[in-house]
Amino acid sequence: MGEEEVQETTGAEGAEVADGADGAEIEPSDEPRTIGEAGAMDDAVYDITIDVTAVLGTASMRVSQILKLGRGAVVELDHLVSEAVELRAENQLVALGEVVVIDDRLGVTLTEIIKGR
Repeated sequence: MGEEEVQETTGAEGAEVADGADGAEIEPSDEPRTIGEAGAMDDAVYDITIDVTAVLGTASMRVSQILKLGRGAVVELDHLVSEAVELRAENQLVALGEVVVIDDRLGVTLTEIIKGR
């Protein structure tokens, strides 16, 4: 149905060269293509959804303490105000940043990108 007609010809150096339906030459390659060169693969990667978490700090509490929490309760975290916030993607540390307020929402400004190991 949507198949293009391909005609094989011999190029100047004797290698086979294919002509597409629009007349452009297509040279075969034995080298594998990376995701960036794959074209349609790029779109597939960008459509993947992952969980991203900004970790302001952590606290260790007993279940009995958690059950006693009510509206307006304050839980003290182990991070100081001046310490960087961790940004995690699928529970993997990917960046550090600072908390910022944008209109009525909280955000994180990235200050350091953590390279994969």
